[in-house]
Amino acid sequence: MNLTTFSIVARCSQTGQLGVAVSTKVPAVGSLCPFVRARVGAVATQAWVNPYLGPRILGALAAGASAQSALRDAVAAEVDRELRQIGVVDRRGESAAFTGAETDPWTGHRTGSGFAVQGNMLVGEETLAAMVQSFGDSAELPLSERLARALEAGQAAGGDRRGRQSAALVVFGEEDYPLAELRVDEHADPVAELRRVFEVAKRELFPLVAALPTKRNPYGNFSAIRATFAPKS
Repeated sequence: MNLTTFSIVARCSQTGQLGVAVSTKVPAVGSLCPFVRARVGAVATQAWVNPYLGPRILGALAAGASAQSALRDAVAAEVDRELRQIGVVDRRGESAAFTGAETDPWTGHRTGSGFAVQGNMLVGEETLAAMVQSFGDSAELPLSERLARALEAGQAAGGDRRGRQSAALVVFGEEDYPLAELRVDEHADPVAELRRVFEVAKRELFPLVAALPTKRNPYGNFSAIRATFAPKS
């Protein structure tokens, strides 16, 4: 499947959170492109996507490899590597990206401390430039918000030249379950719809996730929020 896609993988230097945000002109991009593991790293695999690359690279990161070495080894072993596009960030914030020579233009990537942005079959390189700018300008915000804004900036700058269809945002913190995992699978304006869902999640989901059992507190903290979410009589 050709996931003609623009995405960002990133790590928050303040919290250690890891995440991916992505959009494309194919349904259900969240099922095949983003891969995140708490305290390990984040990967976006796209273009003529190989979904095995995400788990393979995360496995290497978990074993101690850096983003650069994990990506290098995965690409070296990959069949049809020139059709692949991959972005990686590790738990230390090192980033790496690869764009195969046979991915569809405009195609390319940008990397920096704590992030990688990548895209193929884009309107132009301005999509990635806008994402980098947005991510850099929002350093004081939570990672989930920074990823959402970067995706919005990329869409506003042109995005996928074929059109719009799906989007996803995934963020992990310290736990083995996500802090946020939101998807828009088929929509005329998926990035805008992702923002709408994200704002609902801020009110109705994220407070519940914050109260879930954790490794340090297996009882959770539901008592603090039960009154807020209890049915009104």
